[in-house]
Amino acid sequence: MRKLQSILLLIALLSCSILSACNKNEVSEAPADTSSEETSISILNIKGEVTSQIEELAAQYQKETGVTVNVLAVPAGVDAQATLKGYYLSDQMPDIIACEAAGFGNWEGLLVDMSDQAWVSKTDAAYKDPTYGVIGFPYTTEAIGLAYNADILSRAGIDPATITGPDALYAAFETLDAKKDELGLTAVIGLCADPNDVGWSTGNHIFGTYLDSGLARDDTTYIDLLNNGGQLDDQRIADFAAMIEQFIKYSDPAVLNASAYNEQVLGFASGKYAFVTQGSWIGATMTGDAADAYAEAGNFEVGMLPYCFEDGMDTILTSAPSWWAIIKEGDVEASKAFLQWCSEDSAQKILVEEAGFISPFTDCKYVASDPFAKVISGYISAGKTSNWHWMEMPSGLGQNGLAFAFSKFATGEVDAEGFVNEIKAITEEWYSKL
Repeated sequence: MRKLQSILLLIALLSCSILSACNKNEVSEAPADTSSEETSISILNIKGEVTSQIEELAAQYQKETGVTVNVLAVPAGVDAQATLKGYYLSDQMPDIIACEAAGFGNWEGLLVDMSDQAWVSKTDAAYKDPTYGVIGFPYTTEAIGLAYNADILSRAGIDPATITGPDALYAAFETLDAKKDELGLTAVIGLCADPNDVGWSTGNHIFGTYLDSGLARDDTTYIDLLNNGGQLDDQRIADFAAMIEQFIKYSDPAVLNASAYNEQVLGFASGKYAFVTQGSWIGATMTGDAADAYAEAGNFEVGMLPYCFEDGMDTILTSAPSWWAIIKEGDVEASKAFLQWCSEDSAQKILVEEAGFISPFTDCKYVASDPFAKVISGYISAGKTSNWHWMEMPSGLGQNGLAFAFSKFATGEVDAEGFVNEIKAITEEWYSKL
């Protein structure tokens, strides 16, 4: 009898232990007490140009809630997904990660579905996976277009509205080149084709205009072709190569083949280039770190042309460039609370007015001081935007593959025909290994 009682007591104790563990799991799934000073979460920031503003965002959240948000920054040019994999392998994964579209596949099944969050109904820019639901929180809208200094074009007698195809674009380059001294230009255009630190620019963003320029947002013609074994449209890629050839011809040699992203942006902000091959994200630098140079150059009005390497291309490319996502193994509820807060008033004020982000949320009352905000809004309201289907390329193809074709073209190792052949060889080889 005593032995039976001991066994029953042991079973009871084990049952209590199991129930206790279950209760703990239930507690962990309940909303976190985000007012606790002991709560701490971490977030990965891959937008190096706004590191200080994201840190300000974290500080404001701590001030309002007592929750510490540690910002982990990835420097420009560093492969964010490789960095994340390193964190994952060392069991130091941030609670909130950042992913471009192609990066989500690396974390399949590991990300939290945020479909039930209030912010989802306030935006069309959430990243939605057909299997896993809403797994990406959008924090800005960005645009890829050929940015220009409107003051310089005006002084040169060039009306941007007349540039609707390659002939007009290249004629404008010639005019500007002939007037460089008069206009105080170092070069007509700032292009940086370095494949190592700025490969994301040529391999993803500029190549992305081959995939989407002039197309409706839901037109997947060229990304579908590419993803079918690395195929390209011969005429379209030849026309695209002709445009890149003109960019190289009229570029600033000091940045063309150098790891010189900062110098490239500063050159444009300083009024030394009429055009620059960077997107709307440089507005944050122009009104931030390069504000003095931009002011000295007159705080000139900016504009953005389509990459019109064929006649009739009248769109710029817009999208959320990346999204914040929550790792299931992290502090899920505290992370959800932070992202919900990021969609609301005090966070939007920082993200829009300080970071210069263009809000993807319909109820945001703030307007970015970013010089490109009005430009992007104009294209959006006119229905003249294309998508960012380059984000559906295999991870790494642009930055670690195609960028090297641009580099060879820029250094003179290949001509326009050779550039096309390099692109074809890289894509075919890349897809053959998938």
